[in-house]
Amino acid sequence: MPEGLAGERVDAAIAKLLGFSRTFAAEVTEAGGVTIDGVVAGKSDRLRADAWLEVSWEPREAPSIVPVHVPDLGIVYDDDDIVVVDKPVGVAAHPSVGWTGPTVLGALAGAGFRISTSGASERAGIVHRLDAGTSGLMVVAKSERAYTELKRQFHDREVSKIYHAVVQGHPDPLAGTIDAPIGRHPSSSWKFAVTIEGKPSVTHYETLEAFPSASLLEVHLETGRTHQIRVHMAAQRHPCVGDAMYGADPSITARLGLSRQWLHAKELGFRHPGSRDEVVFESSYPQDLQHALDVLRGD
Repeated sequence: MPEGLAGERVDAAIAKLLGFSRTFAAEVTEAGGVTIDGVVAGKSDRLRADAWLEVSWEPREAPSIVPVHVPDLGIVYDDDDIVVVDKPVGVAAHPSVGWTGPTVLGALAGAGFRISTSGASERAGIVHRLDAGTSGLMVVAKSERAYTELKRQFHDREVSKIYHAVVQGHPDPLAGTIDAPIGRHPSSSWKFAVTIEGKPSVTHYETLEAFPSASLLEVHLETGRTHQIRVHMAAQRHPCVGDAMYGADPSITARLGLSRQWLHAKELGFRHPGSRDEVVFESSYPQDLQHALDVLRGD
């Protein structure tokens, strides 16, 4: 084993050594594919400088876009450059290893849309993402110029991204900014956390409505890290209701009839890559989130 990996976690070391993603390295380890001196290793075990490391795995098929019919995918706007969709819960942005459900790109392909070929083939036209468990607005590039220009706008933080979230309890102060770096969770390959080694992450929030056990927030994202709102609110001890991954109270989740986090991409604004006009799109709450809100308002 290379000496430079001594003391590293097994999953991190395998990722560096073989060029795997950290997630895939963790999966290989959890499947018993890594041994240290003949003993099966856990993903959080630490490597020793004099150890004999063996790794075995089966190559995975590359993810690909599979056309699929998603009847509740809303088309909010469409022209030669972009298509703005209202993504329902349970739909991922694009194909990825391990995801077997529908995707936005698959749904658009199934509906006959032609998307930009820029980017990796399985992520063609994707300039930003929403979690599968988060509903709301996404813009997808249909032309090469749209892909290039929208990627730049997201990178340069020129896009207005407004979410609505219902969180447990009442944030103090009722409006504020959370500025805390986000990176991979130290003990879970699927989660993220506020961590000193993470990337800069800034979330602005304002309380719109307060209920006995929860609050409806309007959230402006300055950055766009994976799970950013979920992680930042959980770090403040106000997780999104329904968000089991980040510590939501299951009794509140059940009472509200939720099967996912209460989080919705409500408004999306940017400069149109063709006309150069400022455009803003809005989305209504889907039925499951509206029902949960109605229950809270009836408390």
